[in-house]
Order: sequence, then structure tokens, then C-alpha cells
Amino acid sequence: MEEKKAQFNEDAINFLDYMIVLAKRKRLIIGITFGAAIITAIISLITPPIYKAETKILPPQQASSSAAQLLSQFGGAAGLAGGAIGIKTPNDLYVGLLKSRPVLDRIIDRFKLMELYKAKSREDARRSLAGALKAQDDRKSGMITIGVENKDPKMAADMANAFVEELRNLNKGLAVTEASQRRLFFEEQLKDTKDALIKAEESMKGFQERTGAIKIDEQARAVIEGIAQLRAHIAAKEVQLKVMKTYATPQNPDIQRAEEELRGLREQLSRLEAKGSGHNPDPLMPTGRIPSVGTEYIRKLREFKYNEALYEILLKQYGAAKLDEARDAAIIQVIEKAIPPEKRIKPKRRQMVMIATFVGFFFSVFAAFFMEYIEKSSKDSNNKERFDTLKKYINPRLKRGSRLKFPQP
Repeated sequence: MEEKKAQFNEDAINFLDYMIVLAKRKRLIIGITFGAAIITAIISLITPPIYKAETKILPPQQASSSAAQLLSQFGGAAGLAGGAIGIKTPNDLYVGLLKSRPVLDRIIDRFKLMELYKAKSREDARRSLAGALKAQDDRKSGMITIGVENKDPKMAADMANAFVEELRNLNKGLAVTEASQRRLFFEEQLKDTKDALIKAEESMKGFQERTGAIKIDEQARAVIEGIAQLRAHIAAKEVQLKVMKTYATPQNPDIQRAEEELRGLREQLSRLEAKGSGHNPDPLMPTGRIPSVGTEYIRKLREFKYNEALYEILLKQYGAAKLDEARDAAIIQVIEKAIPPEKRIKPKRRQMVMIATFVGFFFSVFAAFFMEYIEKSSKDSNNKERFDTLKKYINPRLKRGSRLKFPQP
């Protein structure tokens, strides 16, 4: 019992010592605390106000449905697989496009931000603009909020709306949706097939001009056109299958159906080519013998018919992809257009003054206890020698100056 009472008295004495230090240094504490508050208040008053204008957009959601279709093929582990492979919402894509260099450069040129930000380089202007851009994705509503901070409220609103316009312009030239990707792929394949068709046509024309006109029987022509059509269908089906594999897994029923159709077409081609096997060296020639010039003509005709049929099939698929792209166009809808804000968001004067007051108070309390410790330690004979040594190492001139002898007056 007596030990607890002694401990209580010791704690009370220590607490009183702390209070004595605070009371002794009250002027320092009050001065630093109020000084920090006053200085911060003055800084907040002279700091130019910053306004933030916001616009809300609703991006297209086709990409999310496609991702859901892909994940549904994995069965019960769909949610687990989505987190593992890092599939995100399509809004993340559009937020990234907003911060891309093409969009930032167009905004810089449009509003002459090099002069406004007083940037020495274009990279500095991009960095300042990216800092002023505040793009947030609301996963609950699916909307994207685009905010721009600026000293001029009207300019902040104009820049926020300009970001939406530049995002639309950039989005038009990108293959974002699956239909756009199909259209782009078919467009490249169609261009290559067209070049091959022109070469085959010129080769056949040049051969006819060198050797004269050649006429073959209708049976041979029918077989040539039939095999060419079948080869063209096989090539088109292979292109279609390659496109489907860019956005679907091998377990997709559509891919399995396309692979089955491709196998069937190849079997038909094998059977049709087998009709001409045997004594005939060219499977395209079902009966009879023809001169070597005629054989060369048949081969060139076969190549021409193949490219012609393939071009027609790819042209139809390209047109269908363009229709799908127009139907599933990535339309960015504006929910709320940005208007000039009436209230500033920076500086937050009250918050700044409160934070500065608390920081100043805690700093002044720390300074008071530190000064009290220095004062008591300097009076202690054991610590006096340590302080002298510390001063000597902090300021070596004191050591050299102590050796100097000044004349007595």
C-alpha cells in the first residue's frame, strides 16, 4: 500500500514538473502557436484561388459484356479467373486515354498552356496539365468524372469539356470494341488479297499476250472455278477463325463450330482434287491431255480465280464488320456538362489555419521542453564538459579563437 502511494506521489510530481515547464515557457508556446496561425492565414489570403470544374460522362459498356462472356466459359471459377488475369472495367481504359500524350498535347495546343504554365518544355506542360486533371471512375454508377483545376473558373470548365471532345476524337481512330477489331483485321486481309488479285490478273494477262488466247473445255473450267471457290472459302474461314481467337477462348462454341466447318471444307477440297489424281499430273485437269502452254494457263487461271473468290468473300465479311462497328459504336455520352464553378476548392483557409495552429502548438511544446533540458544540463557539472566538447566540434573556430591572446586595455 505504501509503495502504491509513493508511486502515485512520484507520478504527481512528474506531472507537475511538466506543467511547470509549460507555464514557464508559456510566452514561447503562445507566440509560436499564434505566429504560425497568423502567418498561415496571411499566406492563404494572398494565395490565388483555384477552381475545379467537373463533367460526368458515361462510356460505352460493350467491353464489359465481352469480358463477362469470356469469363463465363470458365464456369464457376469465373470471378477467380477475372481477378487472376487482371481484367478491369472499360472505364479504366478511358481514364488512361484521358491521360495519354495525344490528348494532353491537343489540350496544350488548344489553350496555349505552354504560355499559361510558363513551361520551358512540352514535358513540363504535360506534367502540369496532368496534375490539374482529376479523372475518377465511379464503379457503382459506371460514370467517369473529369475535373480540371484552374485559376479561371470559365477556363476550367472549357478545359473539362475539351477533354471529353478530344477523348471522342481519339476514340474514333482506335479499335476499342470487338467489331472495330474485326473490321480492322478484315481491312488488312482485304488489302493483301486485293494486291494478290491484281498480280494474278496481270500475270494471266501477260501470259495470254505472249502465247495468244487459249480456250479450255467447260468441264476443266468448272473444276477450276469449283476448287478456287472452295480454297477461297477455306482461306476466308481461316481468317474468320483467327479473328475470333483474338477475343474468345478455344472453348467458345462459336470457335468450335467454325473449326468443324473448316475441317469439312478441307475434306471437300481433298475429294474434289482426288478426282483428277492418277495419270494426270495436275489435279485440276480431270480428263484428256493438253499442251504444256495450256497447263501453265490453267495454273494461272486457277490462281486468279482463287484470289477473285477470296476477295469477294472477304469483301462481304468486311462489310458485315463495318455494319457491326456502326451498330456497336463506342459512343461517349455526356451526363453533366462542365460549367464555371462558383466556389473555389483551394486554398482551404480554415483547414490550413487549423493545421498550422496544431503543428505550431506541438512544435512550441517540444521546443519548450528541449530548452528546459538544455538549461538544466548546462548547469550540471557532469554535462558541462560534454557541452563544451560538442560546441568545439560544431564550431572549430572557437577552439582556434581560444588560443588567441588579446591585449589588455
